[in-house]
Amino acid sequence: MTFPVQFLDELRARVGLADTVGRRVRLQKRGREHVGLCPFHNEKSPSFTLNEDKGFFHCFGCGAHGDVIGFVMRTEGLSFPEAVERLAEQAGIPVPRMAPQDRERAEQEQSLYTVLEAACAWFEEQLHAPGGRAALAYLTERGLSEETIARFRLGFAPDNRGGLKRVLAAKNIEEARAIDVGLLRRPEGGGDSYDYFRGRILFPIMDGRGRVIAFGGRVMGDGQPKYLNSPEGPLFHKGRVLFGLSHARNAAREKRDAVVVEGYMDVIALHQAGFDHAVAPLGTALTEGQIQLLWKIAPEPVLCFDGDGAGQRAMFRAAERALPILEPGRSLRFATLPQGEDPDTLVRFGGKQAMAAVLDRVRPLTDILWQMETAGRAADTPERRAEVRRTILDRVRQIADRSVQNYYQVEMETRLDTAFGRKPFRRGQRDARDFRPRGRMAPRPGMGAPALRTAHQATGNPESLLLRAEQGFLAAVIVAPALLDEVGEQLGSRTLSRPDLDRLRQELVHVHAVQPDLDRAALEGHLRGRGFAELLERVLSREVYEAAPFANPAKALEDRRKEWLEAWEQPHRREICTEILEDSKALGADMTPERWAPVSAKKAQFETLKASDLTDEDAGVTGLENTH
Repeated sequence: MTFPVQFLDELRARVGLADTVGRRVRLQKRGREHVGLCPFHNEKSPSFTLNEDKGFFHCFGCGAHGDVIGFVMRTEGLSFPEAVERLAEQAGIPVPRMAPQDRERAEQEQSLYTVLEAACAWFEEQLHAPGGRAALAYLTERGLSEETIARFRLGFAPDNRGGLKRVLAAKNIEEARAIDVGLLRRPEGGGDSYDYFRGRILFPIMDGRGRVIAFGGRVMGDGQPKYLNSPEGPLFHKGRVLFGLSHARNAAREKRDAVVVEGYMDVIALHQAGFDHAVAPLGTALTEGQIQLLWKIAPEPVLCFDGDGAGQRAMFRAAERALPILEPGRSLRFATLPQGEDPDTLVRFGGKQAMAAVLDRVRPLTDILWQMETAGRAADTPERRAEVRRTILDRVRQIADRSVQNYYQVEMETRLDTAFGRKPFRRGQRDARDFRPRGRMAPRPGMGAPALRTAHQATGNPESLLLRAEQGFLAAVIVAPALLDEVGEQLGSRTLSRPDLDRLRQELVHVHAVQPDLDRAALEGHLRGRGFAELLERVLSREVYEAAPFANPAKALEDRRKEWLEAWEQPHRREICTEILEDSKALGADMTPERWAPVSAKKAQFETLKASDLTDEDAGVTGLENTH
């Protein structure tokens, strides 16, 4: 039985290799790998390893090697189709049944990869042949080493119409196949096909698995266009591909970061300089598909843009495309290059430290949204200020995820208050703001989390309350890292309101997963080394300990755990209550199963929370006894 390649890729991604192997092998985590005693031969010291990122296991003792499908085949004595069906059932993925025409298409796609691989190898040879001397000299003058040229498989297409065509014919590759993948082209008026790339340095474009799917060509001399990509076809859709992804994937996952630059040479130069998590779109603005692709390897990739007007416009376009698809924990950050520089020239003449300085000055998406709607606009009258507010909040409402949208609305309103000299919003005021959830963000006196109650009594400000609470959640696990064993899942499930605090939250979850035995001193040292020194001074402060007693270093671990979890549920409960109210209103106007489903699901989620901690106002908001 033949399965679609896309299905097998999804299956391998959805089924955890370590989880599957761990059912039969006692594994220990060592850095990025797991080790254990090989299940395929008798041994006393472990020589069996697996790498979850790369998706394979290997035994240095007996040579056994494979992916999760191969492991199930070996250990359970199953055929390939049987192992696939077993894993698909575990993962809850339906197994596609390929019709004859689908099987034929899959086989044709495989043959297209073969055609492109043959062309890539020939282009590489031509770069080092006498006819490629000028192209090779150009690359070396641009500072690329032989190792880098070989790693990215750079090549050269001679300036004649039939060089590649003859080579492919000699390999018995059908002309139609070469046309399908854009290597050959037929004249519009009819006639013999000819080489599509001529007189150009070629940059192979690869998919996430490192297979060549297209080429980008830079002209030698003053010809136009300067850069030429393969036409789109069965394997290549430029809006779904990132140049350099197969080279950057592992480093980006390890660093939980990715750097997006503009061009092929920028990516290659950055990799050579040590920024091996750099990628680029293919000569166009970043698409929604490419953003989603980035989020699979890094939660907040950095987009680098030129400091001129064109760079600013490209930055705004990326922000516009990202807003509707933002999710908790997934966003974009932005870095601006010095005027007249690109990453290639910056690292070539300024060294690695020059690029590092640019990446140290990243800005969150909230800053870019604010800049988009306020830069150069007058706000000197009530009408103009109202227009600025309207356009900003219209942008915010494009965010589909409600929790992210709410946090953006709070952030933008706070900035508007500051910019227009208004007093911060207080409960009980009546004005045009319609986005804020009604009700308290803290339990009433005598109930709920004492830490949040203390902060509310001290400030009376919901935003200050939320800030101190979030700082307290982080401080508690820093002063007592063992607490992460109990609350790590909760901490990893919710985005915090401030980008700097949320980055610290992500780093804490990540480092605990990799090095779970760190004590406080080691954890603080790691965080300072990752650039959080200044933030730690604010988080580990007396003010935070007073507002959130469970963060105080003197607190006993069990008491700390109980109070931490109690406080953590308060804003979550409020969020659910507000969403139930809004969905119920919509349900009243349109009583359909589609509208009822989210209300029912959220009510069920609410019921799992402690009813005893529910405030009177929460109960009134949800109307659990009376809503539909």
